[in-house]
Amino acid sequence: METKISTRPLGRSDLMVTPIGLGCWQFSKQNNMAGKFWPKLYDDLILKIVAGSLEGGINWFDTAEVYGKGASERALAASLKSLKKKPGEIMIATKWWPMLRTASNIKKTIGKRLEALNPYSIDLYQVHQPYGFSGEVAEMNAMAELVKAGKIRYIGVSNFSAQKMRNSWVALQKHGLPLVTNQVPYSLLNRKIESSGTLQTAKELGISIIAYSPLAQGLLSGKFHDNPDLLKNIGLRKYSKAFKPEGIEKSRPLITLLKELAEKYKVTPTQISLNWLIYFHGETVVAIPGATKESHILENTGAMKFRLSDEDLIQIDLASRIFM
Repeated sequence: METKISTRPLGRSDLMVTPIGLGCWQFSKQNNMAGKFWPKLYDDLILKIVAGSLEGGINWFDTAEVYGKGASERALAASLKSLKKKPGEIMIATKWWPMLRTASNIKKTIGKRLEALNPYSIDLYQVHQPYGFSGEVAEMNAMAELVKAGKIRYIGVSNFSAQKMRNSWVALQKHGLPLVTNQVPYSLLNRKIESSGTLQTAKELGISIIAYSPLAQGLLSGKFHDNPDLLKNIGLRKYSKAFKPEGIEKSRPLITLLKELAEKYKVTPTQISLNWLIYFHGETVVAIPGATKESHILENTGAMKFRLSDEDLIQIDLASRIFM
């Protein structure tokens, strides 16, 4: 039975998002080092991916300055304009890149971000990494000024530890503002935010977790377990322990369970994985899988249209605890 897609708040904000959004790193067009992680997608395919996401019920998109040095932001905005989406009809999150920069750069570069996304507003502006020269408190103070100036609506962070996330939250509380999100890697094959205290701190402070790499770079699909020959052409992923023979064997029992449940619910293993992610912790976790093919969109959006039973959620939890 298909479940109606509902929205949930991002942290303590009035931003209401679908449990799954679209991650837009792959729209980078290979413009810089970060962009070379993905093959070049052309405008017609990007348009189809954005259109399919909207048709499937997704109402928000996550991009970043460093994704092709603004190429992803521009491609996203161009597609939304072609689809005649008006500002305010969808939610856009983007990120400021802190490497080799100080907090003062946040205000200096906001104009470029707004220009790249024009005419769409920045609903959520995130500090992409915790490695800026100024530290999280100074960065939050600069972000708060942007909110007060009406340049952005809400503030988030990405890749922040539990302590740095708490420090950021405290800094924003002094401005009367919430820290809305922390975007971190999180999947059934990477549950480290649970053992590190990051997830628990987020729940305590009312901060949403945005899970990136929610499908463990495709490993949760089971295709690499079924066809080891595919491992010969996986690019940079070949350096990951998870994709080495011992990693494949370690995750095989979990993949077997996901396949069994996929048959039960008449969906795919990746949809089972995403469904667990967005429901096991109530409304705390949302996910942003990417898409380089139209078929990926059907996978992403379909993961929101059913719900695993409590029994099956727990069964998956137990089978994946070795990845905490």
